[in-house]
Amino acid sequence: MMRVGHGYDVHRLTEGRPLILGGVRVPYDRGLDGHSDADVLTHAVIDALLGAAGLGDIGQHFPDTDDRYLGISSMLLLSETAKLLKKAGWRVGNIDVTLIAQAPKLARFLPQMRDCLAAALSIAPGAINLKATTEEHLGFTGRGEGIACHSVCLLIDN
Repeated sequence: MMRVGHGYDVHRLTEGRPLILGGVRVPYDRGLDGHSDADVLTHAVIDALLGAAGLGDIGQHFPDTDDRYLGISSMLLLSETAKLLKKAGWRVGNIDVTLIAQAPKLARFLPQMRDCLAAALSIAPGAINLKATTEEHLGFTGRGEGIACHSVCLLIDN
């Protein structure tokens, strides 16, 4: 059996925080605002995986009302998600991600992000595809107010 999941997340850019995307610290003058490290890319991946497995969403498993997750690395949340998938009898077939940010330019960081995600999920990096795009200065991402991300995954039963 195979199942497909979709995840979406968005966070506002803010002063005084590092920009973490896909577990990688990206040099930039602002970071993403959120309860955890606000890694919008990893959050979208987690939601896609949980959705495909029928296990709810990131907020159910790692709520922003729980201080255990305050400032936590989203890579740890992704590793916990991998354990949930395994327990439920699923393995990752592939993941495809589209990161939406007007700035900074992200292409050179994508291979490192892919490797971080793959390590957290214990899968081959080749099972993950990452893309970054702008929105041609349209909308909140185009104005540089935030960063958004879509993720799609395929799960296969064990």
